[in-house]
Amino acid sequence: MYKSISSEDIFVFRSIVDDRCFIDEQALFDYSHDETEDISILPSVVLKPINPEEVSAILRYCNEHTICVTPSGARTGLSGGAIPVHGGVALSLEKFNRILEIDEKNHQVTTEPGVITQVLQDAVKEKGLFYPPDPASKGSCFIGGNVSENSGGPKAVKYGVTNEYVLNLEVVLPSGEIIWTGANVLKNATGYNLTQLITGSEGTLAVITKIVLKLIPHPTHNLLMLAPFFSAEKACEAVGAIFRAGITPSGLEFMERDALIWTQVFLGDTSIHVGENHAAHLLIEVDGFDPEILMNDCTKIMEVLEQFETDEVLFAESQAQKDALWKLRRSVGEAVKSNSIYKEEDTVVPRFALPELLQHIKSIGKNYGFKSVCYGHAGDGNLHVNIIKGDLTDAQWNDELPLAIRELFSEVVRMGGTLSGEHGIGLVQKPYMDIAFSETSLNLMRSIKKVFDPKGILNPGKIF
Repeated sequence: MYKSISSEDIFVFRSIVDDRCFIDEQALFDYSHDETEDISILPSVVLKPINPEEVSAILRYCNEHTICVTPSGARTGLSGGAIPVHGGVALSLEKFNRILEIDEKNHQVTTEPGVITQVLQDAVKEKGLFYPPDPASKGSCFIGGNVSENSGGPKAVKYGVTNEYVLNLEVVLPSGEIIWTGANVLKNATGYNLTQLITGSEGTLAVITKIVLKLIPHPTHNLLMLAPFFSAEKACEAVGAIFRAGITPSGLEFMERDALIWTQVFLGDTSIHVGENHAAHLLIEVDGFDPEILMNDCTKIMEVLEQFETDEVLFAESQAQKDALWKLRRSVGEAVKSNSIYKEEDTVVPRFALPELLQHIKSIGKNYGFKSVCYGHAGDGNLHVNIIKGDLTDAQWNDELPLAIRELFSEVVRMGGTLSGEHGIGLVQKPYMDIAFSETSLNLMRSIKKVFDPKGILNPGKIF
């Protein structure tokens, strides 16, 4: 379907991006994978444009010659979104790494997509402003990838995910046309919302070259506690009870016992005591501008936790201890990956269904013979399920496990949930899209893709 890249094509690409065209073995390998399992598929060439005009010229040429293009950012994704499954061009946006304007009067920031998320957060924080979405990889992921995947993170429970902050996008269409999708305003009822359509589209509709984000005032105070539970199901039940008590935490994270222990080993830090009878922990944060209100919130949370058989709750007494606890939580994914071959499913259900979801995960694991390590954004009902290969044979792993995952997703949808809360569909979850959507819905999505990208050159092999 797609044209193989020739020496003539390489000559054209070099005329567009000069010495930022790479065909050496190391470059091709570096852009053949993201953080999704152990999947690696080589592109034919890596291109690193520096402005929208170069992106436009590349896409226009590739569209004319039916050469597929896979947009690539920091490659920290977990659904295979940046893997060039059909080879072709890996289009890296890493040179788009400038924060263009912080508009303090309107609480907005205009940025290029290759800016590291934490760098952006730190820059606006210096102005007393806050960009809340904070995926675990915020120290290495790019803001453009966050927009493409509609990323979340721990702060989403109070502040929402990426799409709630995207006001406007400059994008390059597969045809090479450069457009803005909306306007830099907080309300916009003018036509279809192309900005929100592009956000979360996983690089399949257009290439993002500029982003305008809404900001809010940065909270001045926060309190953090780590609560150990004797039952993982009770920990999940406590999540909904905290909200029913009228508290909205700025972070409410679940970590199963093995998730915490494996991460302590991975980091070489065992300063947090994990008792033999501790089945799970909740990491709970509240933030705001009035310390007294936050203390009252913590008192209410403690009253709720007393109903669910917790052990002694740890309150972080310093910023260093807060940082250590958040590092522990944010390192769980890396720790699991370093421990074993695994698959990660990004399940999400209504908050009240978390205990039932956990029960189904363990029951399905028992039936199919796999161990799972669970953690995630419990306040959102978003549970990351790490399925460990362990002693499973290759036949069980390759042939039986997809049946188990399909069974799990079917239960998730039955409970009112869906396939992904923040990692996206990409390459690895697309076989299960029929569980969440009817064929009519899927055909509508395919039709949208065709309008934007008639020749199907942009990030092919993803979502559908």
